[in-house]
Order: sequence, then C-alpha cells, then structure tokens
Amino acid sequence: MYSQRDPSLRKSGAANIFIKNLDKSIDHKALHDTFSSFGNILSCKIATDGFGQSKGYGFVQFDNEESAQNAIDKLNGMLINDKQVYVGPFLRKQERDSALDKTKFNNVYVKNLSESTTDEDLKTIFGEYGEITSAVVMRDADGKSKGFGFVNFEDADAAAKAVEALNGKKLDGKEWYVGKALKKSEREHERKAQYEQTLKEAADKLQGLNLYIKNLDDGIGDEALKELFSEFGTITSCKVMRDPSGISKGSGFVAFSTPEEASRALAEMNGKMVVSKPLYVALAQRKEERRARLQSALESLSNIV
Repeated sequence: MYSQRDPSLRKSGAANIFIKNLDKSIDHKALHDTFSSFGNILSCKIATDGFGQSKGYGFVQFDNEESAQNAIDKLNGMLINDKQVYVGPFLRKQERDSALDKTKFNNVYVKNLSESTTDEDLKTIFGEYGEITSAVVMRDADGKSKGFGFVNFEDADAAAKAVEALNGKKLDGKEWYVGKALKKSEREHERKAQYEQTLKEAADKLQGLNLYIKNLDDGIGDEALKELFSEFGTITSCKVMRDPSGISKGSGFVAFSTPEEASRALAEMNGKMVVSKPLYVALAQRKEERRARLQSALESLSNIV
C-alpha cells in the first residue's frame, strides 16, 4: 500500500476512486504505476484476503478531483491484463445508501418492528403511500415476530415515498428503519465494501502512530516495554508478542497518541542498547504492506543485477 503521510488529506475522501474486476496478479505497485500517470497519488491499496491474495478490487486516492476524473474517463472499461476493469468514484457508506435509495425499486424492507406489529398493520401504514401487492412480518417457527418484514408496492414511486416518509419514524416506542429491500448479492457486496472501508479507515488512523520493535531481551514484558518508551509521549497500547507457551518472541508493538511522539521514539530508540541488545524500531506495517515493499525491493534488485 502506498500512502500519503498527511492523514488529513487521505481522510477527506476527496478524489478517491474504486477499481474492480482486477486481475489477481495486480499488486499495490502495479496499481500505483497504472494510475500514477494521471496525477499525484495520496494512497493506493489492493484489497486482500487473510492470505494476502488479491480480492480483485482496490482503491486509489489522488490529491485533486481533476486527476481522479481523468483516470476514470480514460481507464473505465479498459482491458488490464486481459480483464475489463470498472473504474469509478468511491462512495462512502452514507453516499452508497443515498445512491441505493435513488434507484427504482418496488420491494421495501422494514426493521425494528415491535412484537405486536402484524401484517395488517404494515398494510394499513404503508397503504397510505400507494397500492400494496403484499405485506408480511417475518416470524420464526413458533410464530414469534423476528422484528422485520417486507412490503411490496405496485408502483416504484409509491415505494420511494414510503421510504422517505417512514424511515426513522417511531411506532410503539421503536424507531423504524425503512429502505430498499436488497437482493442477497447486493447485501453481500455492501457488507464486503463496508468491511474493507472499516479496515482502510482503521489503518489510516494508525498510520504513523504504531511502532514495531524487535530484538527485545526475553526478560522484557509489556510493562517494561511501556516504561522504555513512555518518555516520548502518551502510549495508547503496548504489547510484547509471545508464542502459545508464553515465551517472548523478542518483538512487540508500541502505539502513541500522535505521529510526532512516535517519530521521536523511533529516532531515539532505534539502535539503542537495552539489556546488551540493540533495539530495532520501525513504523509498523500491515502484512500486505510488508509484502508489497518486499516485492518492490526484489524487483529493484533484479533490475540492478
């Protein structure tokens, strides 16, 4: 993953684009190289699974909207490694929800129903907005309400009016969620996108705050490690890595409250002798970031050779 050091620029979400249907062989560097001709890139990421394998989609954020739009215009629908890719603007969750709400639909999903709400109640309440073809409260095998249901309208405009009017409405002391009923594939796509965005936001928050330390003496535990680094600022987490039997692996992590504190600790502690061992201190990287950097280094080395 390639990332701009200034987190405020990345977190703005501006000029951020989403790429899908990528060939699994395309890594962070290849994605960066493909899009860098359109402008200055703030961050570049391929979504990967637990084994570090590409999921076939990724994200690129430019420092301005013009570069992002130019990349979308030129690359959307193009063949990359014999696969036609989709390139478009990245939407945050609230923007995706809004976009979904604007699409035409007839089937409405309603949740957070009280146990006493019946099919007839749904027909009466939703019937004010248009002709209903069906309305059902979902129940378990014992007939107990599951707290959600579906209402199908004959007309899509009526369904949209019902969503606008009833979403967030309080009935029987409960606030309803009312929205478009999603197909299974749409729900799975939304869950995956939300999960990836959560991971990305978490990584952005920790960027420049978390230090990786190795070559620790076996006798150094969490408290001793915290004490070693506490002079540089406020420590939010501190952990020595151990094997299943509890023996130290000689490495650990220390997270600070600000990047400036982490930078000072890195500068002062890297190479410092602690219990006759020189510490190795560096900014912590996620597994896929380490792999991308290693691959880039190996490619550079092969070019030299």
